[in-house]
Amino acid sequence: MVPLFEHSSSPGAAGPAFVAGATGFTGREVVRLLAARGILTYAHVRPDSPRREEWQQRLQRLGAQVDCTPWEEGAMAATLARLRPAYVFALLGTTRRLMKQVARTGQDPQSQSYQNVDYGLTALLLRAAMAAGSRPRFIYLSAAGVNERARSPYYQARARAEAELKASALPFLIARPSLISGPGRDEPRPGERIGAAVVDGLLRVAGLFGGWRLQARYASTTNTALAEALVRLALDPAAANRTFESESLRPVEE
Repeated sequence: MVPLFEHSSSPGAAGPAFVAGATGFTGREVVRLLAARGILTYAHVRPDSPRREEWQQRLQRLGAQVDCTPWEEGAMAATLARLRPAYVFALLGTTRRLMKQVARTGQDPQSQSYQNVDYGLTALLLRAAMAAGSRPRFIYLSAAGVNERARSPYYQARARAEAELKASALPFLIARPSLISGPGRDEPRPGERIGAAVVDGLLRVAGLFGGWRLQARYASTTNTALAEALVRLALDPAAANRTFESESLRPVEE
């Protein structure tokens, strides 16, 4: 899709960025921070999103251009070839809650499964980025605890995406944050907030008894702190082709 309005990055700014998952809890903060740095930022919104117009306006106010390319490999490759981003952010994911919502409307819940979204859309975006010809750095938002021996469908999907990204010809960055919590989600998640508080409390106790590494890796983070880390590392040449666990995604102390 043609961007909705013209926008040029400031002199000396990094190359353009394309953010898939721009409407998500972390994605919207990544968009805000990229635009604040003067980086030409294309924020992707699904063309069939029931909130498409609302998100277009919200993301434009953050300083981004909005792209509504459909999730089709050929169309996405053509868009990336035209926009030539230096950075492609894959901040995609689904939830059991969303699968249940889809099922209640009579649609196939598998359309929103971990395999189809967390892995499938990420893999589609990766193939499109490789076909675009500009070799952008591909920033993938994974999760703490992902490994090739995982049994959970959630972790299996993300492990598969990680493996394909590492085997690709693109420079990459993989981030594995712990639980992302805090205010500002579109839907209330009291269970998540309570769970994060409980886990953080247990980890603080563990830290007092020498488990500080465990605490550093699995303590919860906020979407803003995570977005700051993703943008910082994406723009760091030394961070190419590396995987960052959650302790490396904490705010940088001055």
